[in-house]
Amino acid sequence: MTSTTTLAPTALRNVPDALLLDFGGVVFETEKVRDGRRLLAADLAQRLARAGAGVDVDALHRSLDAGLVALKHWKHAQSRRLEPRELAPREIVGDFLASDLPPSPRALLVAEASDVLLAVTTTLSRHRLRPGVRDLLDLADAHGIPVGIVSNAHSGRSHRALLARHGLEGRFAVQCYSDEVGIRKPHPGIVRLAAEALGTTPDRCWYVGDTQDRDVVAGRRAGVGAVLLTRSHHTDDPPFPVADRADATFATPEGLVDALAAALAHGTPPAPAHRAPAAPAPGAPGPARAADAHPTGRPALLLDHGGVVSDSRDDPDALRAFAVWLSGLLRGRGTHPDPDAVLVLLARARSEHRDWKRAAAHRHAAGTGSLPEADPVVFWRDWFGAALDGRQRAVLTAEAHEVMSRYGRAKSRRTLRPGVRELLERCRADGTPVVVVSNTVSGRAVRAECAAHGIADLVGAFVCSDEIGVRKPDPAPVREALVIAGADPRATWFVGDKPQNDCVAARAAGVTHRVLVRGGSTEDAVLDAALRSGLATAVVTDPGDVVALMAASDAVPVP
Repeated sequence: MTSTTTLAPTALRNVPDALLLDFGGVVFETEKVRDGRRLLAADLAQRLARAGAGVDVDALHRSLDAGLVALKHWKHAQSRRLEPRELAPREIVGDFLASDLPPSPRALLVAEASDVLLAVTTTLSRHRLRPGVRDLLDLADAHGIPVGIVSNAHSGRSHRALLARHGLEGRFAVQCYSDEVGIRKPHPGIVRLAAEALGTTPDRCWYVGDTQDRDVVAGRRAGVGAVLLTRSHHTDDPPFPVADRADATFATPEGLVDALAAALAHGTPPAPAHRAPAAPAPGAPGPARAADAHPTGRPALLLDHGGVVSDSRDDPDALRAFAVWLSGLLRGRGTHPDPDAVLVLLARARSEHRDWKRAAAHRHAAGTGSLPEADPVVFWRDWFGAALDGRQRAVLTAEAHEVMSRYGRAKSRRTLRPGVRELLERCRADGTPVVVVSNTVSGRAVRAECAAHGIADLVGAFVCSDEIGVRKPDPAPVREALVIAGADPRATWFVGDKPQNDCVAARAAGVTHRVLVRGGSTEDAVLDAALRSGLATAVVTDPGDVVALMAASDAVPVP
């Protein structure tokens, strides 16, 4: 029997409807990697060097050291707030980790914030599964008690990967990570959201954490049935005095197994639920403001993805497999959509998305502001999930970014277009930085496709509309790419396949060479008209033809 310190044993007599677990300190214990920051600095330096934006490893190390210390202070300060929001990944990288760097490398790392924060998590810390976790999941499964994760995280993506690596993928009914839902503990909304996703209310749940200032306070504010701790190196050293106390503290999750088994054997069902207010809908932070570029005469190659880097065609089998997976994610108490129903709801959501994009484009054309990209939470919770129940919509709110990433890869099968590798290798050979600038529902899916094609190491960075929050023909994505590349727009090449998206955005950003590729989503007659009007400066058959255009322009000086 694992030793416990019990403050309010009556709280453990009720059998919970669901278990809500923190990630670090509960499911996993973490240990700092010796020289981890130096390793991270070296990894980021290599990433920057590949893009032609090299930074000294020592300078990167100093910026990371300062940023991580400042970020730690920020986290402690947020624990005193009643409803703290989470920083967006681009804010963490741009305002903390890379804020000492010059504009070009800083902008590159901001554009790649998701990958950078994945590297931060996996490089700085080792993760070991805590004893008793598998037994706890098995016991809960045997009695039909769903288990969810509620975690402050800068990379929920890395946490999902860790679970998969330890054979725990699919063992949690919902995963709520602060970087994906936009709020962080001790905000009670993240606990309420997880409870709703599991078809219950906080007062019917046990919430298990390892910190007093975040977990205990969040549990109390949310009104959970029992607030429990599994001891970690954070438990007894809060950054400031905390008045709230846990109902019980266990040395390891093994104590949770004993407590749950005792409740199941001798406990009573929880009292009728008092439904807590719904968690506030997380907002999508706007794009980080890029530093002004300083034209230097340096060229860059900016590429659209779909229709330029790759061709796509519908993949009914992959989409069906996605529908089966999403149906399983939404399964819980009560009814849930089967795969056929998921496909119907998805068709409706795509129609809503198209209408929304048309309306936004009309507003943008009328000069009423930037052209925003749809937020994944809006797509899945509001458009796809409009007719679903509150529990299922809560699941979609929490899992929206993961669902969108999977959907982004399932909706079509992509093949690398002829000439793309030749073009990218030419740029690598002459030191021309390459940035992919894509309107997309999932930048993660775009990166994964380029990796699958074996060209990811030839691309310096990706500026994706779902991550920057703005879509072409707004010039903001192109301008950010120019900052990343440290490039002069007068010497830069933009290669796209849609005149009214790609060429309009590139021209507004001052890009001189605006090339359209045949064979994408636009008819040849429309491409030829764009060339005649001057909107495009060239039209080619495949991306490899751009090599000859760039070679011919090399002898012409930039005005």
